[in-house]
Amino acid sequence: MSGARRMGGGISTVPVLAASARLDNVPVYLHGVGTAKARNSVVVRPQVDGRILSINFKEGQEVRKGDVLAKIDPATYQAQLDQAIAKKALDEVQLENAKRDLERYSQLGGNVVAQKTIDTQNALVAQFTAQLKQDDAAIANARAYLDYTTIISPIDGRTGIRMVDQGNLVRAADAGIVMITEVRPISVLFTLPQQQLAQVNKALASRVLSVDALDSNNQVVLDHGTLQVIDNQVDSATGTIRMKAEFPNANLQIWPGQFVNVRILIDTLERVVVVPTPAVQRGPNGTFVYVVEADEKVALKPVALTMQNESEAVVATGVAAGDRIVTTGFARLKDGARVDVSAPETPGSPAPISAKPEAKTDPRNVVATACAADVQKLCPGVERQGIRGCLRANAGQLSDTCKAAALAAGRSQRKADNTVLQ
Repeated sequence: MSGARRMGGGISTVPVLAASARLDNVPVYLHGVGTAKARNSVVVRPQVDGRILSINFKEGQEVRKGDVLAKIDPATYQAQLDQAIAKKALDEVQLENAKRDLERYSQLGGNVVAQKTIDTQNALVAQFTAQLKQDDAAIANARAYLDYTTIISPIDGRTGIRMVDQGNLVRAADAGIVMITEVRPISVLFTLPQQQLAQVNKALASRVLSVDALDSNNQVVLDHGTLQVIDNQVDSATGTIRMKAEFPNANLQIWPGQFVNVRILIDTLERVVVVPTPAVQRGPNGTFVYVVEADEKVALKPVALTMQNESEAVVATGVAAGDRIVTTGFARLKDGARVDVSAPETPGSPAPISAKPEAKTDPRNVVATACAADVQKLCPGVERQGIRGCLRANAGQLSDTCKAAALAAGRSQRKADNTVLQ
């Protein structure tokens, strides 16, 4: 009914969309871009030379610390261990014989056996005792080399593509057998401007900071984690500071090397007045909004903003909770103009006075109202056209009220489709 005139007074009305200002708790985020990095990454290399007898893992397999990954032919190293053990047995016999001779010489005394002979025998006993210690070291060394023929996983993680196949001859200087990366949990390295460092440090001093990893469109939360460390210096070339966050990554939503968007929750503004961002206009005198009065006329109200993002703005002064704010239709709008409010703009906002009666029973409006809290919790900052996809992506976290409304709307839609077909 754009351009229509009211029947009584002939006064032109401007069709607009409006939403009600509301009291809400608004999270304050800092946004950055980061790269996922495995918390631990190990290249498994052979420590001895030999032929690989078996490969005991599959590529991409989850392995635990201590799992056997491969075996190298142990024949040579077993022989070396047996040789060291036999050498120790020989030295033990010689030591025992030297001790008996020393005991005999000592019993005869210096009148029968020269003191030099007794001293020489003492030295021989000490020599064989030291030889036994050397044999023990040789046995330990040979046993270590034999153990190296069984290659085990040093960490919990996920194997990559193997670098060598069964039957090949490997050497200790080779590139390796496989790389293992720990992906649960996983780390994300990201940067923030140095101007935001003071905010992060202040918030970190009082609590553990929550960090969200988002997809490339900033619409789906991949995982929730915590900030672990702030780098000890600012990069003077870029004016940024590096930080590291850790995520559980239970469902492998994040992969090492992946680029992810990151946001840090540094504060929450409690019970503040919130309006849709499109409602905020800018003029020569600053920011303002159009408030729909009771007589269906608009009043221009200057406002002061605390913060603003793509979807909503926090108003410090100028608007009260419950005021109807014009969000669309500013082309012919001016202070004191009479308006025709067609429909609310944002999901969950109250229906305007002039809205059509049947809109109140529209299943889409019912779902929007029931899921308003879920939208604020799970999809902050998401554009209107992306809200449905965001809710589907977070279906497991929706409230029972939202799930019930969505189910009822689906049934109503199927019933309407069946009626049309009949």
